Amino acid sequence: MDQAYLDLKAWLEQTRDEPLEGMDTFFDLRIDEYEAHMSPWQAHYQWMAELLPDGIGTLLDIGCGSGLELDTVFQRFPSLQVTGIDLSEKMLDRLVQKHGGRALTVIQEDYFLHPFESAYFDAAVSFQTLHHFSAEKKTRLFSKLYGSLKPGGVYLECDYVAKTQEIETLCASECERRRLRDGITSDRFIHFDTPLTLEHEIQSMKAAGFGQVEVVGYLPGDDHTPMIRALK
Repeated sequence: MDQAYLDLKAWLEQTRDEPLEGMDTFFDLRIDEYEAHMSPWQAHYQWMAELLPDGIGTLLDIGCGSGLELDTVFQRFPSLQVTGIDLSEKMLDRLVQKHGGRALTVIQEDYFLHPFESAYFDAAVSFQTLHHFSAEKKTRLFSKLYGSLKPGGVYLECDYVAKTQEIETLCASECERRRLRDGITSDRFIHFDTPLTLEHEIQSMKAAGFGQVEVVGYLPGDDHTPMIRALK
């Protein structure tokens, strides 16, 4: 096994008795430190904004949080109509505080359950929100995203992936063990990372209907957080 796998296994063993936290609770409790914690990703936020096509008018942001990616998106598209979906009330409150004067609609809901408008958005984005879910759940969500996009629409995803199949399997099995231990059903959002390999991430998008899926690339010094672009 490679060193990344061994390091992860050791960390999971050290934290094996920690209780799982609901996704909304996890972020509500960390609202005051969240943006500082995510500041190392500033170049990725800028990159995502730059990759959005010229002339878009509507954007869907799933797992938008406090809008760190939208900070840069609005700089480029100040009149963009944005719909942001997130579970955390406090994160959405922070987003509205920053961008309440924009054409912004916020929805506090599970984006797996919320019905997206059909063929409405020019583009959709997600940033570091989908590494908690199985391939099956992602395929269902990607299918919804595909349906929400206009013909020719683009979906951009920046999220970290498991570098090996062994890491993907280890995370999934440990998550299931902790769910069973804590009596948490599979339909409840919890904050525990279960990233897919890049191959499985792309397979899920293609299974959902995206005919063209490409890895745009990685930023220098980062070999596990690809930018992926999928076209309708």
